[in-house]
Amino acid sequence: MPNSRGAFAPSNYRFGLRLSERGYVVGIGDGIALIRGLPTARMDELISFDDGSTGLVFQLSKDMLGAILLAQSQGIKAGMSVQHTGRKLEIGVGEVLLGRVVDPLGNALDGLPDPGFREFHPLEAAAPPIIERDFVKEPLYTGSKIVDALIPIGKGQRQLIIGDDGTGKSTLALDAVINQRGRDVLCVIVLIGQTRASVAGTIETLRQTCALDYTVVVVAEANALPGFRYLAPFAGCAIAEHWMRLGRDTLVVYDDLTRHAQSYRELSLLLQRPPGREAYPGDIFYLHSRLLERSTVLGLPAGGGSMTALPIIETRQGELSAYIPTNLISITDGQIYFDSKLFASGILPAIDIGRSVSRIGGKAQHPAIKAASARIRLDYLQFLELELFARFGARLEAGVEEKLRQGRLLREILKQNPLEPLSEQAHLAWLRAYGEGLLNVLSPEQAAAGLQQVFEQLPGSGLKLESSKSQWLDRLKHWLSETYEPAA
Repeated sequence: MPNSRGAFAPSNYRFGLRLSERGYVVGIGDGIALIRGLPTARMDELISFDDGSTGLVFQLSKDMLGAILLAQSQGIKAGMSVQHTGRKLEIGVGEVLLGRVVDPLGNALDGLPDPGFREFHPLEAAAPPIIERDFVKEPLYTGSKIVDALIPIGKGQRQLIIGDDGTGKSTLALDAVINQRGRDVLCVIVLIGQTRASVAGTIETLRQTCALDYTVVVVAEANALPGFRYLAPFAGCAIAEHWMRLGRDTLVVYDDLTRHAQSYRELSLLLQRPPGREAYPGDIFYLHSRLLERSTVLGLPAGGGSMTALPIIETRQGELSAYIPTNLISITDGQIYFDSKLFASGILPAIDIGRSVSRIGGKAQHPAIKAASARIRLDYLQFLELELFARFGARLEAGVEEKLRQGRLLREILKQNPLEPLSEQAHLAWLRAYGEGLLNVLSPEQAAAGLQQVFEQLPGSGLKLESSKSQWLDRLKHWLSETYEPAA
């Protein structure tokens, strides 16, 4: 019904005195606002400014709070009024995100209309408790010969990808995403602090390989506010966590957490937090642990889904004992180490097998692949030692010379072109053929061409090569002996 001024008022409206807290801005700059007032503000609460800007409470002190600016207008200035919203930061989730490129708040960056979200998930959430978790028991295939055979990854595992800049870390992660096509695994790629050209290249690669159809790309570019770069991995985790709770298998790539840690350090120094080692705040370990602990396998009562995390971290001159790398190594379930010397010598992927390890992935590895690759890691490490010894020019026995030849052949077999992931059947094929000695007729120079022809001889599909006496192996042995002369 109309009120005394002729306007209509809601029927449940009641006149009365209302009190609300209001603060005011005392400082603004570099994506940070310093605010006085709002004594009951909570961490990670959204606050609103009178000009329509929004912020996220990031720090609480005795008489002032610090907030990250999420949406900033040109009119925001000191003295402006600020008030509570009582809400926490959430991001839209669901199937509408597949194939889209969004920022950490869910806003579209691909030129298409914003997704019509019906469901939302908080960016910050507690990791699933132990009682909800299950054992890692299913493999997640990356398509890489070295990884799937020697450093296996299971669904729900947190496997660190570490190495110097420009050694192929992101390429391996892209291979893993591309290899999930047709496997019912939903992927999230988080790009933190990268240039626009690098982001565009990644998206174009996903589009050309049809991997964008089952992938969400969360982007916080290098020129974005530090708050956006800080929130980006939590946004990607929230998107994948929603699907995990619905019983889906997901894969999240964080590229990379070095820039994420630097953004957190920047925010902390702007808010005058006490600096610690390398000027990082004292809670930098907790920052990444609370993010990565959300990746796990859920038991059936909790949904039965999984979230596999592939965080990427950068080293300088191969220094593994630096602050952030040691933190991430202690949090994750293993690491894949990329060596710049291997990369410079043309051994791609430049994975150092001796420094790489998967602590729990072996329990999820397919039994046939596990049995076929049992001795390859040891044989390869022994070859590296023999090769180092042989450089001194010592006279070697015939048996040692043969081991060196087989080691060089294995090194060539393990080489793989980027963005060409292999199926698990192809992995098992070369592992069986190598274990039976069928590939010994190849010289190291013939390895690439011969291996490709071996894959073309594969019968059918699926892991069916369980027996070393299978007809396929007999046929392959005959074909290799007819095609290649025995290697000297």
